[in-house]
Amino acid sequence: MNLKDTTALVTGASRGIGEAIAIELSRAGAKVIGVARDINRLEQAMDAIGGVSMRCDLSDSNVVATLIQQIESQHGPIDVLVNNAGVNHTGLLQDATSANIRAVITTNQITPIDLIRQVLPGMRQRATGHIVNISSLAASGGFVGMTLYSSSKSGLSGFHRVLRHELRDAPIGMTLVEIGPIPTDMLTEVYGHESTHRMFKRLQHLQLLPEVSRERVARNVRRAIENNRKHVCLPLRGKIYPILTGAPQKIIDVIMSTIPH
Repeated sequence: MNLKDTTALVTGASRGIGEAIAIELSRAGAKVIGVARDINRLEQAMDAIGGVSMRCDLSDSNVVATLIQQIESQHGPIDVLVNNAGVNHTGLLQDATSANIRAVITTNQITPIDLIRQVLPGMRQRATGHIVNISSLAASGGFVGMTLYSSSKSGLSGFHRVLRHELRDAPIGMTLVEIGPIPTDMLTEVYGHESTHRMFKRLQHLQLLPEVSRERVARNVRRAIENNRKHVCLPLRGKIYPILTGAPQKIIDVIMSTIPH
């Protein structure tokens, strides 16, 4: 997809990976609509690239239910959807509250699914579009202290793989991005839990899971949209984990490939 003169919706665009992706897509010529809770940081980020700011709590299902309709009524059809927003609750499950559980699962898994459901009819009708889901290598193997985050990302990655099979004949591109540790505010929070931090450091010491810059992630996301790549994994040496996790779905895809949807 040529990103020039397209409209891209990026969730969690006020900081971190989402902000970097918004910058990269804007450089490629896209009009970026950024969504986040922190309207002050979001406006700073969007003003810097000539984008549009929209405050939204993506853990609020009532707000999310009409988000795409609201955006498209004001700014026209969404050509690219980047589900990037994510939250984490680092710590033992027994110390989490019901509110913590709902916030993580809703923001990281349920909201992306709902936003995709909302953009699909328009993309099908226009016979164009691209969907990006930012997941994590934690979907394939998580650590102590990341139970909620890992399970939510596992659900998102699994959903993406099945939906890609469902849309195999549709003119809509789909990219699953599974990444390791990225130096952001969220990673700082994760490192605040001693056991989790020690596990990350061990893998980094073994050169199995080095940190990757958010700018590198953003560049790979842009290229994936432009070249219709199905999967992005960073760091590259971690790719074996999603390959093993996704193998059963690939087998199903092959077996069922001749059955019309």
